[in-house]
Amino acid sequence: MSAGADPVPAARILVVDDEPQIRKFLEISLRSQGYAVSEAATAREGLERLAVQGADLVVLDLGLPDLDGHEALREIRGWSSVPVIVLSVRSSDAEKVEALDAGASDYVTKPFSVQELMARIRRLLRKRDAPLDAAPVFDDGRVRIDLFRRSVAVDGQELRLSRKEFALLSLLVQHAGLVVTQGQLLREIWGPSHVEDTQYLRVVVGKIRQKLGDDPAAPRYVRTEPGVGYRFVGESGGTTT
Repeated sequence: MSAGADPVPAARILVVDDEPQIRKFLEISLRSQGYAVSEAATAREGLERLAVQGADLVVLDLGLPDLDGHEALREIRGWSSVPVIVLSVRSSDAEKVEALDAGASDYVTKPFSVQELMARIRRLLRKRDAPLDAAPVFDDGRVRIDLFRRSVAVDGQELRLSRKEFALLSLLVQHAGLVVTQGQLLREIWGPSHVEDTQYLRVVVGKIRQKLGDDPAAPRYVRTEPGVGYRFVGESGGTTT
C-alpha cells in the first residue's frame, strides 16, 4: 500500500444464530481472518441490524426463536442482494432446496468445518468484488473454460459441446463453488415447463463429465449434491475471473 493510501475496510459479516456458543465461535474465527463481525440472536434483530448497519455477507441459521429462517431469508431478498450462507442442523434435501430457491447463496450443515465455511465466505466475497463486466475464465492448466469466447478445451484440445451442455456448464462456472439447484438449472436452460425433468440434467451432466474426463465418483469439476443440484468445484491451481 502506498504512503497515505486509505486502508481497505474489512468485510462486514453478520451472524444470525440463537446459539451463543456458535456465535462466539464464529466471531473468533471470522475476526481471526480479518473480518468485522456483528451478531444477532433472533431473526428480527438480524433484519434490523442488516437494514441499519448493513453487511457484506450474512450467515443465517434457520432455527431461530421468533421467525423461521426461510421466512427471514425471503424478507432479506425482498430488499437486499447481500450474499447469505445458511448454516443449519437441517440437512434434508427439501430444506436445502427451499433455502437455495428462496435466494440463499450457499448452504452449510451443522456440525461444519470452519475451514470449509471460510472458503465459501471468501468465494462469495470475491464474486461480490468482481467487476460486473468481467467475463469468467476458468483455467487450471488442464481444463480451460472461456465463457466470453464460448470455448472449452482440455489439454489444449478444443471440445465440441452442444448448446445445452455449454449452457449448463456456463451456469455452474458462473456460480463456481456454490450449489445450483436442479430447479434453477432446468428453469434457466429448458424453461419453466421442465422443472420436473431431472433426467435431462443427469444426461447432460454425464456428457459434460465424459468430455472433461471428470470421474463422477471423485469429481474435479462437477460435483453432484444429491437431491439438490450441482456444484462446480474446479479450482486447484486455477482462476475464475
